[in-house]
Amino acid sequence: MSKGKAIIFSAPSGAGKTTIVRHLLAMDELNLSFSISAATRSKRPHEVDGKDYHFISVEDFKKKIAAGDFIEWEEVYKDQFYGTLRSEIENIWKQSKHVIFDVDVVGGLNLKKVFGEDALAVFVKPPSIEVLNFRLRNRSTETPDKIAIRIEKAKHELTFEDQFDKVLINDTLEHALENAKQYVLQFLKQ
Repeated sequence: MSKGKAIIFSAPSGAGKTTIVRHLLAMDELNLSFSISAATRSKRPHEVDGKDYHFISVEDFKKKIAAGDFIEWEEVYKDQFYGTLRSEIENIWKQSKHVIFDVDVVGGLNLKKVFGEDALAVFVKPPSIEVLNFRLRNRSTETPDKIAIRIEKAKHELTFEDQFDKVLINDTLEHALENAKQYVLQFLKQ
């Protein structure tokens, strides 16, 4: 099986990594394919199973862990598991594409360990915790209690930025998109 490269975008929730990853996927010259993570959390109204995530039960997720089906996984919140299926990566590389990930910070660091020199790990950083809080509230997808939990988690996740290859501050979207493109192009040419 041919092996491609791995592009990993990680960030605290609400920092803008998904918007950046979608932008990069739309650029044909990068030859990227999205790694769809498996998740046990509830599907949000706009999400599609098999496109945004592979939504599976906690019981099925645990069976896949035991079977060794994940290259990495974690329990992000109680009974909310996320992970990368080995079959997902193999299918992307069979298509001679590079895989791009949109994962949380711990998942990003786990993937960086798995792929080593074949990975570019980018930490997307919000300009401030205040801006992050504002973005999460404007999403209108979660309760104030859940937003508070995400903000506390984000404060902790920000302490890991120095373990990534690149730190991308998402101050203005246009600037962040251009920098992300340049980071990926430079890495793929290596």
